[in-house]
Amino acid sequence: MADSAGTVRQVEQRLEALLPVEQGWRVRDLFRSPGLAIVLSAPRADVRLDHRARPCLCGRRQRGQEGQALGRSRGGFSTKIHLKTDFDGHPIAFDLTGGEKGDAPHFPVLLGLGPDIDPRAAVGDKGYASKANRQAARSGGIIPIIPHKTNEKDNSAFFAKALYRGRARIEQAVGKLKRFKRVALRCEKTKRNFAAIVALAAAFVLIKSVHTA
Repeated sequence: MADSAGTVRQVEQRLEALLPVEQGWRVRDLFRSPGLAIVLSAPRADVRLDHRARPCLCGRRQRGQEGQALGRSRGGFSTKIHLKTDFDGHPIAFDLTGGEKGDAPHFPVLLGLGPDIDPRAAVGDKGYASKANRQAARSGGIIPIIPHKTNEKDNSAFFAKALYRGRARIEQAVGKLKRFKRVALRCEKTKRNFAAIVALAAAFVLIKSVHTA
């Protein structure tokens, strides 16, 4: 807008801040029973901001980037969503890290996220395969349904293939989350705001599943 003196005044539109979500990013507590098992996300279930890998242009990080769950991986500058669901594929909890972070070190964190439930099994792909992760699950009375890597020693002869097929439901849950543009593209600058958007999207997915069940 211009006043009588011809000077231009800038009109700024401010968006109302999102309310902070609960610590631990719980998305459900009372909607459904825990079910048979919890299913953990696969390595490729991360959010990509750029589908082309490119080298870092400068050695130091930009100011304010530290602690915002951003990191450079082979897929570009990205954020990884570590998602935890029940055996039906309904979101329970999630955590955010930079795209360069591995999945196996985050396994104990995922086991402790979400409401107080006592799952009988934890299903994950080879990205979570390690002796420490299997021991962490067994110490909590949880059966680890994680396939062994080819270079692992003392592989068990028995593997619950029927339960492991349920891991496809975590892929479907991640696909539902990425239908939300603000989740798929990470339109939020800070980790806190992005976690709020992911929690909101997960709540929509969960509410829809409750009303269609």
